[in-house]
Amino acid sequence: MTNKTITQIPPMIYGTAWKEEATAELVKHAVAAGFRGIDTANQKKHYREDYVGNALLELKAQGISREDLFLQSKYTYQEGQDHRLPYDPSADFTTQVKSSFAGSLKNLYTDYLDSYLIHGPRSAQQMTAGDWEVWAAMENLCESGQVRMIGVSNVGLQHVKELCEKARIKPKIVQNRCYAVRGWDQAVREYCLAHQIIYQGFSLLTANQEVWFHPQVMAMAKRYRVTAEQIMFRFAVQIGILPLTGTTDPEHMKEDLQITQFELSEGDVRQIYELG
Repeated sequence: MTNKTITQIPPMIYGTAWKEEATAELVKHAVAAGFRGIDTANQKKHYREDYVGNALLELKAQGISREDLFLQSKYTYQEGQDHRLPYDPSADFTTQVKSSFAGSLKNLYTDYLDSYLIHGPRSAQQMTAGDWEVWAAMENLCESGQVRMIGVSNVGLQHVKELCEKARIKPKIVQNRCYAVRGWDQAVREYCLAHQIIYQGFSLLTANQEVWFHPQVMAMAKRYRVTAEQIMFRFAVQIGILPLTGTTDPEHMKEDLQITQFELSEGDVRQIYELG
C-alpha cells in the first residue's frame, strides 16, 4: 500500500447509488466539477462500484491520481444484496468482509480505501454478534493500513454508543439519511459531534422536499442569490453534517461545491430547522 493518503475529508462527497450504467460518466463529471470525495459500495443492487473504478482509470490518465481522491465503500450483508453477491454467503462474516473488501480494491483499482463502512447493522435496536464480528474484521483492515478509517451507516444512537464504548477501534464516520421531521437525526448527530465522529448525511434534498421547496427557503435563496439546493446543503454544513449529493446534473455539481462561499445567519439556520 502507498504511504501517501489524502490528508482530509472533502467538504462534500459525491454519492453513486442508483446510477447504474451512467455511473462512470457521472463520476467523471463530478470530479471535473471539483468533487474529490466518492461514496460507493460493493452492492450491485444499488451501486456499480466497478463502473466507479472504470471512471477512476480514465481520470488517472487525465492526471487525477488516486491520492487526490477520498474513496469510501461499504460491506453489505446478504439481506441488502441481490443475487450478485461479492462473497460466498455460506462463509463466516469475517471471510465475507475480507472477500467484499478485496473486491472493492479490485473494482476501484486501488490498494487502500480512505473509509470503509458497515452498510447497516443487522438489528435496528442494537449491535448483534454478527455486527461485532464484521466490526472486528474491519478493525483488522484498519490496523493493516488498508483502510484509513472505519464507520457505520443507517444506524441509530444505540449502535453508535455501543461502538464508542466497546470497540477496540472507535468509529470515525457515521452516515445516515436525514429527515427534517426527526430533527435532522439530532440525537445521533449531536452524539457524533461530542465524540469527534464525522457525521455524513444523505437524502438531504429528496427526503425533505417539504422544506426544500418551502417558500421561506425559496425566499432565502433569492436573498443570498443562490439556489434552494445550495441553501439546504449550507444549512446541513452549519449544523454539523458533511453532505452527500447524488445529483446527475453537471451544473448542479458545480453549484453544490460553491456552498463554501457563503454562510447562513443564525436566524436563517434556526428558521430552516424549525420548518421540519
